[in-house]
Amino acid sequence: MRNAVVGGLIVLVVALLVWSGVHNLHARRAEEARARDQQMTIAVDKKGATATATAGGETVADLRGKPAGVFTLTSSTGKRVSLNDYKGKPVLLNFWATWCTPCKVEMPWFEDFQKKYAAQGLQVVGINEDDDAQSAEVKDQIKKTLERTGVDYTILMSDKSVGDAYGGLDVLPATFFIDRSGKIVAQAIGLASKDEAEQNVQKIVVGS
Repeated sequence: MRNAVVGGLIVLVVALLVWSGVHNLHARRAEEARARDQQMTIAVDKKGATATATAGGETVADLRGKPAGVFTLTSSTGKRVSLNDYKGKPVLLNFWATWCTPCKVEMPWFEDFQKKYAAQGLQVVGINEDDDAQSAEVKDQIKKTLERTGVDYTILMSDKSVGDAYGGLDVLPATFFIDRSGKIVAQAIGLASKDEAEQNVQKIVVGS
């Protein structure tokens, strides 16, 4: 009798674990699908004079072909870093926050790109957009996020004015692909696929 009870408990525990795993998988896929729905689409007005991007109902500037806004910010390690430090190098510039689930989906991809395209000089730079990023609590959240995602590329703390220079950033994540001349070649507002992100990386490392 006792063995039967123990056996029944084991079956119940295994069933709960399987259900939990399936539930988490569906939840994660649903979150990724929702984030993809926020991906940027480009629309040019009838005169062809301006272009805008829409993501999740928000309208943001299409900055492709324009010079990347220059900034100087403090890194998560306390170092002052300027975009000018990367002159002549292709840069993947990503705006993210610890509360942004899609951001944490793509950050490991960017770490992979940093390593894969190191020989071509690729520099990945993340700018954290959390409110009150200087508080001990948020700093701890940032540290834990970097550990969980395996990120080792440069992370800077935003002063909010930088986001304004890149279209306002009403939607996160927001990623800008900057070529060696300092021009924005491509941008992704919301979560795109890893393949799309890598295609944009290849655009800025061409000519290495």
